[in-house]
Amino acid sequence: MQEKSEALGIFKSFLRILYELVKTVAFVLLIFFITRYFLVQPFIVDGNSMESNFHDKDYLLVDKLSYKFKDPQRGDVVIFHPPNRSVFYIKRVIGVPGDKIVIQQDGVTIYNIKNPNGVGLKETYLKQLTKTNGSITQTLYDDEYFVLGDNRENSSDSREFGVIPKKNVAGRVFLTVFPFSDFQFIKKIQYSDFSLINLVISR
Repeated sequence: MQEKSEALGIFKSFLRILYELVKTVAFVLLIFFITRYFLVQPFIVDGNSMESNFHDKDYLLVDKLSYKFKDPQRGDVVIFHPPNRSVFYIKRVIGVPGDKIVIQQDGVTIYNIKNPNGVGLKETYLKQLTKTNGSITQTLYDDEYFVLGDNRENSSDSREFGVIPKKNVAGRVFLTVFPFSDFQFIKKIQYSDFSLINLVISR
């Protein structure tokens, strides 16, 4: 009788431990699910279109939450998929709603309500002597963005596939994780040459 009682006690202890283990694993999986699908998404760079700031096979983390409460800003590095394409790209936001983007003479000029005469975009994050090829004039309406790769001469971007609707933007790159030698939080770009406050143009 005593042996049965001890065996029953051991079994109950095992069940309690198993219950706590299952509860802990379920909690960890729940946190992982919420983080992975609602807050943060990993992204591995494929190609050299963002050099010299991001390199092939860099492992990045993407903030998926911020853009649910605010809009992408000029200078943000974003993950998105172009219209009619399912593959995700990494590029930098150059034009925001209310802008007219003009690319000519190897440079980018921004026209908006604060700068009706246009201002040449000074991009200190680009390699010296980088040229923005093309001859494009593009007006951006509500929830439309114009994106370019930092490696302008080797980038498939808005010069090719057009503007990006906000709904196609997965999030903002905020951290380079790997390689560890490049581990860093991504600094917000400040453009000192003109105002970032734009007037949204309705169709």
